[in-house]
Amino acid sequence: MKAAVLTVSDKGSRGERADTSGPAVRQMLEPMGAEVVAADIVPDEREAIAAKLRHYADILKCDLVFTTGGTGFSPRDVTPEATSDVSERPVPGIPEAIRAKSLEKTPMAMISRAAAGIRGKTLIVNLPGSERAARECLEVILPVLRHAVEVLGGGGRECGNQSGEK
Repeated sequence: MKAAVLTVSDKGSRGERADTSGPAVRQMLEPMGAEVVAADIVPDEREAIAAKLRHYADILKCDLVFTTGGTGFSPRDVTPEATSDVSERPVPGIPEAIRAKSLEKTPMAMISRAAAGIRGKTLIVNLPGSERAARECLEVILPVLRHAVEVLGGGGRECGNQSGEK
């Protein structure tokens, strides 16, 4: 599996803040066999985010793309909109599951605007910007990622098919 991690942060893109969430996501993906082929930081600019997401999906042919940051209520938080701009199909269950699990830890989870979508054969998932929250949220979906990539790529069993038939 090929993966990319995009940190969305005005301060991080200017070198005013160290990115810890992007490296944390990378660290969690590698044990599951994901090769992280790109890790970048961009400012909270909708088109800059969308351009990177298109590059990862269309040029690098990543199976998985994770963003960190830009999912809150701030006027500059536009990661979900950029994800929607490039996605061909939404995947509402992933952010729903993340929010449901996160609500067990903090009521602030209900104000996350994170999204997930599919572009071609690439699954794009928004994660929060803080390292701790990014780790906690990625942990929720790690068990389904390999299957999601297999099905998206045209292989693997259908989700409801327990017999192993394709």
